[in-house]
Amino acid sequence: MRLDTRVLTHVALAVALAAVLSLVVLWRFPQGGMVTLGSMIPIFVVAIHYGPAVGILAGVLLGLITMILDPFFVHPAQVFLDYIFAFGALGLAGFVRGNKVLATLVGGLGRFSGHFLSGVVFFGMYAPEGMNPWVYSAALNGTYLGIETGIAAVIIALLPLHRIFPTRGQHYGSR
Repeated sequence: MRLDTRVLTHVALAVALAAVLSLVVLWRFPQGGMVTLGSMIPIFVVAIHYGPAVGILAGVLLGLITMILDPFFVHPAQVFLDYIFAFGALGLAGFVRGNKVLATLVGGLGRFSGHFLSGVVFFGMYAPEGMNPWVYSAALNGTYLGIETGIAAVIIALLPLHRIFPTRGQHYGSR
């Protein structure tokens, strides 16, 4: 992973844009989780363009900023799963760079896995009586992240990424 000025600038812009988009909440679920105006998209774009290492870095940074903007801590391991692991897993989209919609789904599933594990271990006690904590966590996290990932996949499919990141030798603004 080569972190030159251009890459670091793109990561910083993506994380800042993702943080701002996370503040535009379309729907907040009462038990936790929210649907935003595509807050994962900038991280997916960076991961698809630069690969998984840079995508994971951008995701972890977004997780740390999210932890500052909207903190909810019950245990250090929960902080790791919900903020570091889950948001870092968005960068897994970089492993599927040739198919931007599939990349978005992979990154969304990666984020789901972090929140799902945290939900089972730390929030399973809030499951309705008689409901398995695994089912509860899957339903809760799957609902809001399914919608959030779906929104991201549709927008990513429509984005002309080749114009956002020109190939080597092209200049920004050239056709």
